[in-house]
Amino acid sequence: MTNLIEHPRGAEPGKPGERSAFRFEQRTRLSDSADGLGRGGARYGRTGVIHTPHGDIQTPAFVPVATQAAMKGVLPEMMRATGAQCLLSNAFHLYERPGQDVLDEAGGLSKFMNWDGPTFTDSGGFQVLSLGAGFKKTLAMDVTGMKSDDVIAEGKERLAFVDEDGVTFKSPLNGSKHRFSAEISMGIQHQIGADIMFAFDELTTLMNTRGYQEKSIERTFRWAKRCVAEHEKLTQERLGKPYQALYGVVQGANYEDLRRRAASQIASLDFDGVGIGGAIEKRIIGNTCAWICDEMPESRPRHVLGIAAVDDIFACVENGGDTFDCVAPARCGRNGAIYTRRGRYNVKRAEFKHDFTPLEEGCDCYTCQHYTKAYVDHLLRARELNGFTLATIHNERFFIRLLDDIRASIDGGYFEEFRDETLAKYYENGSRG
Repeated sequence: MTNLIEHPRGAEPGKPGERSAFRFEQRTRLSDSADGLGRGGARYGRTGVIHTPHGDIQTPAFVPVATQAAMKGVLPEMMRATGAQCLLSNAFHLYERPGQDVLDEAGGLSKFMNWDGPTFTDSGGFQVLSLGAGFKKTLAMDVTGMKSDDVIAEGKERLAFVDEDGVTFKSPLNGSKHRFSAEISMGIQHQIGADIMFAFDELTTLMNTRGYQEKSIERTFRWAKRCVAEHEKLTQERLGKPYQALYGVVQGANYEDLRRRAASQIASLDFDGVGIGGAIEKRIIGNTCAWICDEMPESRPRHVLGIAAVDDIFACVENGGDTFDCVAPARCGRNGAIYTRRGRYNVKRAEFKHDFTPLEEGCDCYTCQHYTKAYVDHLLRARELNGFTLATIHNERFFIRLLDDIRASIDGGYFEEFRDETLAKYYENGSRG
């Protein structure tokens, strides 16, 4: 078999990468219905294939997050064994270390981390919020009665400042000052070399006022146009490199008209796909996806950024989400939270100290085939790195398998039955997440 790391599709010496090496092929779509959330009862859920220079992604699919070109405690070979088809890394963190020039010299992200499959990078837009407002990875929040354009998490210092041209920020590593703009983000991501990258956007919180949200989506649109222009320029200049797909990002918080406006703006530009981004109220997450899909061509794949609650995944798939990423499975696993088809539990509870059964009965992951709750509990309490590894393998496999099963249910014509049965089992004891 051809090694995809060494021989990506559409890359020839002395020539720009062939754009035809990236494309989306739609297969089965859910039928429209009276309760469909899209225009005219449309349901945009579907199966398909994203063809990339480093391989294909069968969709819907879960994309594990290898933030710094690594899953904490888990080798790329282990991630392949979980069934992972692709990985997502963070452009901001890779810019900070080891630097995008190192990845470029190594031959790109896939080769650098020895991952023989497709990769994504986000643009650094999330760090505009996390450094600016201090909310880290949590965007779901109770914002009743809270509206402020100077919102910041309690006890945090503002480290990022947005202006029309871009963002100035202090490094969380050493306090040094840096600058990100549309052009800088594109340059960094081109050197990192992922198959799919995202346009630089401004991510807002649900606490920001309506007026600020309006200004923000217009600024993100202006940045998006600059990203497309810089992407086209760099694609022509960087000869011999495989084509990198560029997704535009739709913001607009929880306002239907702003989401639709932003989606129409992004649809008007020459993007390869779309990222559904920003803080979204859980109660309308399916509606938000449907509003965006109403305004987007179906030929473009859709990535939902930062989603890993089981009910949210079903809602987003039904309304058009093709791929999903989130840090939660790995981060929760390192803290003892284990996902199962019967809900989520903490393996560090006292009752599991003498429990010599798998983390989940019937699970086919490496951890469940070889280790017990008692052993994983012991490792995590002792802060042994093997505990992080075993818990992460199981949790990532849970979400990868969930999306695989959802894909099969759409192709097989039993999505609704599978959705209802899965959610009933998962939440029967009030499990969160």
